[in-house]
Amino acid sequence: MVKDQTDCTDVKVTFAEIDGKFDQIMQKIETVKDKQDEMAEDILKIKEAVYNPDSGLYARLRELETWKETSSRLIWLIITSVTTLAVATIYKMFF
Repeated sequence: MVKDQTDCTDVKVTFAEIDGKFDQIMQKIETVKDKQDEMAEDILKIKEAVYNPDSGLYARLRELETWKETSSRLIWLIITSVTTLAVATIYKMFF
């Protein structure tokens, strides 16, 4: 009878340990799930920041490229005009 009682106590202790470990595993799974939800939100924000057609990264790059193209043309126009005026002034001075 004593042996049955100790076996029963050992089984209860073992089940209690298993139950405690199961609770720990469930808590860790919940933590992982929460972190995964956070990452999903962060990824959604990143995608929105990059791909938003009005104010996203690609829209900004497109605007920057357009500005660069326009300013480059304007700079060449100014350089050409200044060079032409300088040549015309030199030509008038000597001829």
